[in-house]
Amino acid sequence: MNRLAEETSPYLLQHKDNPVHWQPWGSETLARAKAEDKPIMLSIGYAACHWCHVMAHESFEDVAIARVMNELFINIKVDREERPDLDAIYQSALAIMGQQGGWPLTMFLTPEGVPFWGGTYFPPTPRFGRPAFPEILKGIAEAYRTQNDKVLENARALRQAMAELSRPKGSGGLTMELVDATAKLVLRMIDPVDGGLGGAPKFPQARLYEFLWRAYARTGSEQFANAVTLTLDRICQGGIYDHLGGGIARYSTDAQWLVPHFEKMLYDNALFIELLSEVWRETGSELYAVRVRETVDWVLGDMRVEGSGAFASAYDADSEGEEGRYYVWTEDEVDSLLGADSPVFKKAYDVTPAGNWEGRCILNRRGGLFDRDLEDRLARCRAKLLEARAKRVAPAWDDKVLADWNGLMIAALARAGSIFDQPPWVDAAEAAFAFVRDHMTEDGRLRHSWRANRLRHAAVLDDYANMGRAALALHESTGRPEYLEQARAWADDVHAHYRDDGGGGYFLAADDAECVIVRSKSITDAAMPPGNGTMVEVLARLYHLTGEETYGQRARDLIEALAGDKPEDLFNLPTLLHGFELLERAVQIVVVGEEGEEDTRALVRAALSSGPLNRVLSRITPGTALPPGHPASGKGLVDGRPAAYVCVGTVCGLPLTDPEALARELSEA
Repeated sequence: MNRLAEETSPYLLQHKDNPVHWQPWGSETLARAKAEDKPIMLSIGYAACHWCHVMAHESFEDVAIARVMNELFINIKVDREERPDLDAIYQSALAIMGQQGGWPLTMFLTPEGVPFWGGTYFPPTPRFGRPAFPEILKGIAEAYRTQNDKVLENARALRQAMAELSRPKGSGGLTMELVDATAKLVLRMIDPVDGGLGGAPKFPQARLYEFLWRAYARTGSEQFANAVTLTLDRICQGGIYDHLGGGIARYSTDAQWLVPHFEKMLYDNALFIELLSEVWRETGSELYAVRVRETVDWVLGDMRVEGSGAFASAYDADSEGEEGRYYVWTEDEVDSLLGADSPVFKKAYDVTPAGNWEGRCILNRRGGLFDRDLEDRLARCRAKLLEARAKRVAPAWDDKVLADWNGLMIAALARAGSIFDQPPWVDAAEAAFAFVRDHMTEDGRLRHSWRANRLRHAAVLDDYANMGRAALALHESTGRPEYLEQARAWADDVHAHYRDDGGGGYFLAADDAECVIVRSKSITDAAMPPGNGTMVEVLARLYHLTGEETYGQRARDLIEALAGDKPEDLFNLPTLLHGFELLERAVQIVVVGEEGEEDTRALVRAALSSGPLNRVLSRITPGTALPPGHPASGKGLVDGRPAAYVCVGTVCGLPLTDPEALARELSEA
């Protein structure tokens, strides 16, 4: 019997009517596999995944294939977004087998949940150089029955190898010189024509480009800046960007950023907003400002879950069973909707009779923005097309609320709202934060997922790390001490329940996690920043804000445990390297003044819009003491006026009461 109707995940609910006897992951299902001595067929995917849909339609909805699955296996469906801890385990197992990971992930396990073979998408009949799924099912079941000793030995070896992956060998010798050398290595990987890393496919990888932008800020080398702005220009004008609705797709299937994999994820857009905002502070690019506003408008208009203030996870790539159908156009459609404006729009957005993708047109642009009159005209055209698009069958919306992804968007809105002086964006960040804090906590511990008024699954490290970072971003933006206190409480929860006393760093799953065969660690940056890297930043900020050496030591311990001693070992750790730079070279800005005074607000705005990337802002009222040992300890108002102090290391500059003077000093810093 298929038990997925009892679940809340939109992905699992997509499969509730399959003839496959799908079971959710859990102790009851594993106990049944042991009792029946059947291997497990584990399928992991997510609601917006195109190839997950393909395999579902081809195999999981096929009665004959389902009959084979039900006879030979205990079949388990997992939403990788609800259970990132499980996905990390079995993706690692596939990598150890020498295979490329991805979704759908198809793994075969012992009844104890230990993997022994797997792959990703399998067709129902042999094609794409892949064997037929039914034959794989029969072959795996036969091997489990007749060669059980070999299967179990393979499983034991895989389990041991996965445990070793959770014990990285850090060098303890990280330096800023090594960070700079790593930035030069990454720079050599950048496509000099279209930006991004190498050829197709291309992912936004915002944290990697932020790493290069920080190298530009440290060194002044225009090569780093040009690599970042080239990449951002291409993304902002390419087909990966939704020119009608705002926001970016998950990745581009080609090297020119033209053809996206059309799913739109909350986390990608959070990282995109934050990176564009930071680069805009230096460049003043109108293109970046426009894309930030459009993407924030899309997030606040289309991604908020009604009644919560929190944000949904994703939009599907498919609609009406076809990838990208919702987003693409024919020339005839554009002509009929735009009339006399059509020739101008078609020239600007690459609309041609033959199309640029499978006979249809993905809207994209090259170059920068046009003059104001032409841009206003194009905006009116886009509004007409958007209105027409809204009448199409929309892609499915995955409306589950994930704590870690919300943490990324909360931080992005808080920082972008401060940089662009948009208080409503900060208000939206506060509302989402309040929901996660108040409605996604149970027995004093964060939970990972919420949907349809139901909390699901224990929090993973990334939930605490990203929500802690969000709390600190809101503390900077609002000056409210409760955000700092919440970040401290969550950091202490992480240390209590996730630390690896033997190997260093933090595990992805808590010490009381159920039904995980190994506790993996999120170390390297992928589409999402890893929890361990994010925790370095959180701990470094807490150290500078509170003056408590405990947080500084925890950050140093993380770096020592996880960072290698060669650029080749570090280029995929940009989040951790950012945290290291913040720990070592923070520029501490202290604004002293009453929160309600305009002069205080002006100094804060200057600090947030002009401060360096490794800034740490403390906002204190007159008479409030900074932590002992803070370089600005004891400093206060100047002649009764709010004042700002810029401190590097143990030295602070002269007090500044003029926001423009503060902005100039921060630019130099």
